[in-house]
Amino acid sequence: MKIALCNEVIADRPFAAQCDLAAKLGYDGLEVSPFTLGDEPHRLTANERTALRRAAADAGMVVTGLHYLMRAPAGLSITSRDKAQREKTIGVIRDLCGLAADLGGKVLVHGSPDQRKLEPGFEAEGRQHAIDCFAAAGEAAAENDVIYCIEPLSRRQTDHINTVEEAAAIVKAIGNKALRTMIDCSSAAPTEPLSVPDTIRRWLPTGMIAHVHLNDPNRRGPGEGELEFAPIFGALREQNYAGDFGVEPFVYIPDGPTCAARAIGYVRGVMEGLP
Repeated sequence: MKIALCNEVIADRPFAAQCDLAAKLGYDGLEVSPFTLGDEPHRLTANERTALRRAAADAGMVVTGLHYLMRAPAGLSITSRDKAQREKTIGVIRDLCGLAADLGGKVLVHGSPDQRKLEPGFEAEGRQHAIDCFAAAGEAAAENDVIYCIEPLSRRQTDHINTVEEAAAIVKAIGNKALRTMIDCSSAAPTEPLSVPDTIRRWLPTGMIAHVHLNDPNRRGPGEGELEFAPIFGALREQNYAGDFGVEPFVYIPDGPTCAARAIGYVRGVMEGLP
């Protein structure tokens, strides 16, 4: 299992410097948000992709995967009634699966709350459009030997796909092993009907969970709020979780590097303290 830092936390630095800092702090890798790589990250050249992968390797790091996929380029949506917009979105998703593979990543996490909102009065249509987009994502993921995860997000972020059960229903309906779901602690704690540890116990044995994001419901890093992570890591160990982790805070106090340092120290400490 690798512990990766979601790179937007320190995205004010060049990518190579992000890798160097994360390595020095004790992370195993970076989980990359494509928008930090440019306005059209899906169109990076082969040379640019090779340079990014080399920068990670030079720092003793890996790129574990991609997340926050739909922020760039602008104008994407998986629920829009506009067919051309959805086709553009599917094209970007396909290209991002290739980007993840080229960078050495194994998992893509589809969160992106603004790009999956349901239009009032057309909710059923929007949900079907999303399923069609996820089906295409699963095909692209399988072609590139990566896993595409539908990320349940809290109701304060989006009105669409809020629980693991809702995401799992889509995964089951599509029936592609390259399409899975995941657990984001910040969203799961206030939204799931069970506690985060019990959500893990409920869903990990199904084979649906391919990734975990570590963060607190207060939107800060793990250990910076009331959510207790020892029971979470205990449940993951109990259920033989073998995937990676992405440390994904959204609020950086006093700044990104300090937040990243505090988070990895807390996570490593909790994990090492487990019986």
